[in-house]
Amino acid sequence: MPKSVKIVEVGPRDGLQNEPGEVPTAAKVELIERLADAGLPAVEATAFVSPKWVPQMADHAEVLQRIRRKPGVSYPVLTPNLKGFEAARAAGAIEVAVFGAASEAFSKKNINCSIAESLERFSEVFSQAKQHNIAVRGYVSCVLGCPYQGEVKPAEVAAVAGALFDMGCYEISLGDTIGVGTPGRTRAMLEACARRIPLDKLAGHYHDTYGQALANIYASLEMGVATFDASVAGLGGCPYAAGASGNVATEDVVYLLNGMGIETGVDLDRLVEIGQWICAILKRESSSKAARALAATRKR
Repeated sequence: MPKSVKIVEVGPRDGLQNEPGEVPTAAKVELIERLADAGLPAVEATAFVSPKWVPQMADHAEVLQRIRRKPGVSYPVLTPNLKGFEAARAAGAIEVAVFGAASEAFSKKNINCSIAESLERFSEVFSQAKQHNIAVRGYVSCVLGCPYQGEVKPAEVAAVAGALFDMGCYEISLGDTIGVGTPGRTRAMLEACARRIPLDKLAGHYHDTYGQALANIYASLEMGVATFDASVAGLGGCPYAAGASGNVATEDVVYLLNGMGIETGVDLDRLVEIGQWICAILKRESSSKAARALAATRKR
């Protein structure tokens, strides 16, 4: 088991991007700053994507320019192509993220191109990133199942993750997009990826659609993985299962790790408060079981 774990907070981007109502820019900026102040070492700030496809991220440049950057904290932004990368760089980004899929069907359905074509698109991003000394993180979606093709083989995941790593990603986040993974399948997938990429360059991004996210995190910890993506209050639903939870809640992950004596540097009490605050703005309930239990305990 690792002695410490890095949590990449994805709430401000992955968590908010599918919210139906417009979230004020000021609230997004405050959310990012509060999460950094709570001890999270990486807070995904926004996505430089077309407002036509993701209206919630239309204020990406303003968000990135307005945040008060805390020393030692990284603020990666999603950039699906060279146009997005150039806009992010102009707004002051020093770390970006690109995303591919382990499923051919998912890639064609979501970004209208094959896996090979999507990787080819990223080559220009990597070239420019290297030229401007900008770090690149990689996401691979559908690593444990696809809504269109079903099973995704571990070797297919390892091939895409390996390609992104070879292109220059400093870390590869492995995403269970529809949350169908179980610990055994998670281990098999990680074993395949670890034959291609050093384990310390892998991160877990598990959705809780079937209630398996924490179990998959535990299985990953046993394998030696020490970086995980999570979203405050469990923001961000699963778009392929109506009413299902999506991102694992950061509060639940921190509670688990605290109980195991694994250091995160994150203040759980402050995190719970942040979750309550943003959920009040969004007029929704927190999806974090730990946050709800802790809040109820305090009311007694």
